[in-house]
Amino acid sequence: QVQLVESGGGLVQPGGSLTLSCAASGFTFSDYAMNWYRQTPGKEREFVAGISGADVGKITSYADSVKGRFTISRDNAKSTVYLQMNNLKPDDTAVYYCKTHILETYWGQGTQVTVSA
Repeated sequence: QVQLVESGGGLVQPGGSLTLSCAASGFTFSDYAMNWYRQTPGKEREFVAGISGADVGKITSYADSVKGRFTISRDNAKSTVYLQMNNLKPDDTAVYYCKTHILETYWGQGTQVTVSA
């Protein structure tokens, strides 16, 4: 079965950096696009970054709010997608989720990122 497991969240000061990981299993990882979303209490889950699957190469996309600060990447040999987050701001505080779509949508359990002094 499809499983997505996020890790790497934590508490960081404004201006700091974190790298999130999402380990995938149960499907041919290289074939599918992977995405990062985030959610804060009382708000809808929002798109953060995405990376395409093998058929179209590693094309990336980003929400305007994170462009130039966040970088999504993937290691198909490790079935893992990463989110490198630099120059973090308090507004980046959220639970971050990994997502893929294979006939249906799959989410990980999320990892908390807190940006605070």
